[in-house]
Amino acid sequence: MQNRPLGRSPLSIAPLVFGGNVFGWSVDEAHAFQLLDAFVDGGGNMVDTADVYSAWVPGNAGGESETIIGKWLKQSGKRDRVLLATKVAKWAEHPGLSPVNIRAAVEGSLQRLQTDRIDLYFAHEDDASVPMHETLGEFARLIEEGKVRAIGASNFRADRVADALALSKQHNLPRYECLQPEYNLVARAGYEVELEPLVREEGLGVVCYYALASGFLSGKYRSAADLAKSSARGGAAKRYLNPHGLRVLDVLDAVAAAHRATSAQVALAWLIAHPGITAPIASATSVAQLAEIMGALSLTLRADEIAALDQASGM
Repeated sequence: MQNRPLGRSPLSIAPLVFGGNVFGWSVDEAHAFQLLDAFVDGGGNMVDTADVYSAWVPGNAGGESETIIGKWLKQSGKRDRVLLATKVAKWAEHPGLSPVNIRAAVEGSLQRLQTDRIDLYFAHEDDASVPMHETLGEFARLIEEGKVRAIGASNFRADRVADALALSKQHNLPRYECLQPEYNLVARAGYEVELEPLVREEGLGVVCYYALASGFLSGKYRSAADLAKSSARGGAAKRYLNPHGLRVLDVLDAVAAAHRATSAQVALAWLIAHPGITAPIASATSVAQLAEIMGALSLTLRADEIAALDQASGM
């Protein structure tokens, strides 16, 4: 597979990113090691996590995903084959984007990940209480020290990203090279209307989350009864179980049948083919499931199939 440049950063990534949010939640350490080995050996090279993953699980405190990834890196010896993306701002232990907090958070992430550098460090959410130049100034120091290679912004409004880019240019500070928004076939408007014009104008990278809409686009959830199939995902998928969502599934089914593929593979292939999307983020809880989603990398959709999906999922 051919890697893609990530904005104007020195990083280039495979067109599918593994989502480490499942580690320490629905995937234990042993299975995480298997998944990470299979992903990298299959040609993937970026793993996305956050310091807050997976603090929402009863008994967890946060940092579990990074800790598991760090143990795998040490055991596998594959650090130089992997680009690590993690985040700061949303964990109660290290909230917000003040320089002091960023400094403490990055040191904690580096320790848990058992590495000397974070390849892509995201501001996990905006923090309007901190002057933007202070946040970017601390990111600049981390880049100068070699602890971070590039920075990104997740869950930011377009106007705030534009302000940050202008400030970076004006004061010769590192710029956000990558955005991480929600984007998929049943949730298009937030990205396409607000962020996409800025992405194209500024040449930003985009790695989008909820690529499979909490599993809904796998076709697993087609009725209220199906939601009970997954205690982790069923509740989140419920919001897509409506006439619009079911119309999208119908077209996914037809395109998948034509390619002898799965609905999940088609949904990911649609994102991979979308101009401006560097890579969708997708997670898996088994090696078989990972093999399925990685099948999207070899699936090329025809223009008429993309048009049919565009129409069915239209905003």
